[in-house]
Amino acid sequence: MSSHYLTKEGLENLKKELETLKKETMPQIIERISRAKELGDLSENAEYQDAKDEQAFIAGRIAEIDEMIHKAEIIKKSSDTETVSLGDTVKVVCDGSEHQYTIVGSNEANPTQGLISNESPLGQAFLGSKVGDKVKVAIPRGEMACEIIAIVS
Repeated sequence: MSSHYLTKEGLENLKKELETLKKETMPQIIERISRAKELGDLSENAEYQDAKDEQAFIAGRIAEIDEMIHKAEIIKKSSDTETVSLGDTVKVVCDGSEHQYTIVGSNEANPTQGLISNESPLGQAFLGSKVGDKVKVAIPRGEMACEIIAIVS
């Protein structure tokens, strides 16, 4: 049984999404299916098929979120600022430009917001590193050199 690493905020967001899907989205889809059935021949009813497809997608998302919540392991902020660990925010200089990243579980990763997965090449390269360490990160065009300049727990 593998864990899903989540921040406290990430877990709360998943719970809110699950509630919205169950209490708002799914009832709306069921209503669409009901209205589409009233139109007659279901074999040629595009609205019915579209609503059924959406129902299956939402049911899958509900099951996925349920599993993530049940297997969630909350990322605890470490007081250790010696080495980079899951949940830490790191300031780095990569190929001459400064960046700040927070290392989160793969379910919360959003690189455009500075949230990188612990499973990503960047996340893996940074984990276990110390301030001053230089790490090489595999990227599509080769390698990128990064230096850890600060760890914020």
